[in-house]
Amino acid sequence: MQPWVFDKMMCDVANYDPYFVQTRDACGRLSLSTEQKLTCAMRMLAYGITADFCDDYLDIAKTTAIEIFEHFTKAIWNVYHETYLRRPTPADLRRLLDKATERGFPGMIDSLDCMHWQWKNCPTGWAGQYTGYKGKPTIILEAVASYDTWMWHAFFRLPGSLNDINVLGCSPLFNDVCTGETPEMNYQVHNRHYRQCYYLVDSIYPKWGSFVQAI
Repeated sequence: MQPWVFDKMMCDVANYDPYFVQTRDACGRLSLSTEQKLTCAMRMLAYGITADFCDDYLDIAKTTAIEIFEHFTKAIWNVYHETYLRRPTPADLRRLLDKATERGFPGMIDSLDCMHWQWKNCPTGWAGQYTGYKGKPTIILEAVASYDTWMWHAFFRLPGSLNDINVLGCSPLFNDVCTGETPEMNYQVHNRHYRQCYYLVDSIYPKWGSFVQAI
């Protein structure tokens, strides 16, 4: 993570929730710093470590680490969900389509793919369910990422024993298509007009009108 991203997140979270502001106790001693609290929560998310593991590196007790984690996730949702954790508006789609056209992909919304995150601390009883062709327990992330790294769709929870097709069947990505709520976008390729945009995918995905397989 870039330092400026961490600094911005730290300021935004501290401004939203006073819990993250460093204070003094009744004896005048400083409490945990904002940096410590954010580092604790982000290490738990990034590396899948348990709450009591934070005590070794950050001097944060298990119960405090859990409390920090709960405050952090709520703050991130409330601060950023209207900007990042949402589906594209018609204006967003037009911007994405214009950028894709500039790069030689008229009508492409974004690229769609799945990746496997290794679950290092997977319980032994669940290992078989979460182990697929990677040979280790993993959790699958299905994501749609734009040219400016805006991941406006992320579906993260399914076991690594599944493949991209199974994940697609469970994903809410095309819910708006099924309900007829998709914004209509017009574009032209070789003098032919189209109204349905597409995602760039790899060869495992089905040959649907919404997919174009990369060569």
